[in-house]
Amino acid sequence: MTVLMLQLAGPLQAWGSAARFSRRTTESAPTKSGVIGLLAAAQGRPRDTDLSDLAALRFGVRIDQPGTPIRDFQTAHHPHTGTAMPVSERYYLADAVFLAALQGDGDLITALHTALDAPEFLPYLGRRSCPPTRPLNLGTRGETSLLGALEDEPWRAAEWYQRQYTDQPLVTLTLHTEALPGEYSGQDFNDQPISFDPRHRRYTPRRSRSATVDVRNPYAEPPRQAAPEHDPTSLLQPVDDA
Repeated sequence: MTVLMLQLAGPLQAWGSAARFSRRTTESAPTKSGVIGLLAAAQGRPRDTDLSDLAALRFGVRIDQPGTPIRDFQTAHHPHTGTAMPVSERYYLADAVFLAALQGDGDLITALHTALDAPEFLPYLGRRSCPPTRPLNLGTRGETSLLGALEDEPWRAAEWYQRQYTDQPLVTLTLHTEALPGEYSGQDFNDQPISFDPRHRRYTPRRSRSATVDVRNPYAEPPRQAAPEHDPTSLLQPVDDA
C-alpha cells in the first residue's frame, strides 16, 4: 500500500457533510467526499462516473491549523424568471491548514499523484469559491501506514501561526483516520461517497478514529536561563576604623 499526501491551505475552505437547503455548513476538517471529489476532478472524471476505486481508499486528516469559523450570506435570482431566491447562509473556515492522506493500491495512488500535477479541472477546497494557495501535492509515501505518514510529516501551519507557540518545542495536533474493522474511537461522518451525480448524490456514514501527535515547532525558542544571583556588596572590603 502507498500513501498520497495532500496539503489543503487557503483563505477559505468549506467541507460540508450535512448541508441542507439555504444553510450550508462546514465540518471542522476536510471530508472524505470533498477530497475524493477534488481527486476525481483532477483526473477529469465526469460526475456520474464510477467512484468505487476512489471510495475504497483509506482516508485520514491532520489538523495543522484549525482556522476560524465564519458565516457569510449569498443572494441569487432565478435565471429565467428573475425572482429573488431565499438568502443562503454559507459557513467557511478562514486561514485553515490541513494535511490529508489517502492510502491504497500503488498504481492508483501514482495515477492520482500524476493528475494533481496537471489537473483536468481546477481544484478547490470544498467549494468553487475556495481556491488553494499552496501546492496540493506533497508526493507519495511508501512502506508506511496511513497513521505513520500523518505522524511523520512536518508541521504545515503558516509561519505566523507557528510563531505564536514559540514557548512549545512540541505542538500537539489532532488526527482523524478512517477506522479499520473493529477499530473505533472517534465519530461518524456522513461522507463516504457513492455517487457525485447531481441528479442523485449519495453518501453513506464512515467511522473514524481520533488520536493526537506531537510535532516539532521549528520556531520554538530555548527556555531562558535564570539570571545568576548577584550581590554587588559582596565585593566591598571592610574599612578599619583605626
